[in-house]
Amino acid sequence: MKRIILASLCLLLLLSASLLPISLPSSLAKSSLVSGTNSSTLDHGGKIETKYDGFNHETVVMLKKMRITCGAKGLQSALDQACVSFSASLHCPGVQLNYVRYAKLQLIFETKDWNERHPLEERELFVVADSERLRLGRMELVTADVTSAQLLNEKKEVLEVSVSYAIFNKIARGETIEIKVGKSVFALQEKNLAALRDLNNRVKF
Repeated sequence: MKRIILASLCLLLLLSASLLPISLPSSLAKSSLVSGTNSSTLDHGGKIETKYDGFNHETVVMLKKMRITCGAKGLQSALDQACVSFSASLHCPGVQLNYVRYAKLQLIFETKDWNERHPLEERELFVVADSERLRLGRMELVTADVTSAQLLNEKKEVLEVSVSYAIFNKIARGETIEIKVGKSVFALQEKNLAALRDLNNRVKF
């Protein structure tokens, strides 16, 4: 009788153990996260990817190109017909998400009728995060090209700047964000702010 009871208890313990969730060590879980590509799209509509860049020995968490505004609405600029988008990335040395070495911000201007771009002297980037004015420095020209689609020339200019994580953190946690580069002035929409917060939450700060 005792043997039957003991066997029953052992069987019950084995079944209970099989139902418990299996948790990996944090180091293994983190390595599996950054070894491939981890992408997600939440309600904000932005797409965030996590990749390990073996050439630069860093883990990059990137918010892909996301639309801010199109046309004159919300865009106080001579470029009334421009569509403005942005992307952002966090660069963590090695295979980890605990420390961000720096962040990159890109602004993409697209239009079908655009004779004036942002010349060198009009690439200073300013951001107002809530009530704090931040000067982020001169943006660099990444690309400036013209593509033909359906017999219409589409012109695109991509400007980029690198900032410290402390600056990016202020922007990502802001309730209202206004951006000025050259004559272009616009504000991030709520979905843009939600995407930046989501990006920021992928690392430990």
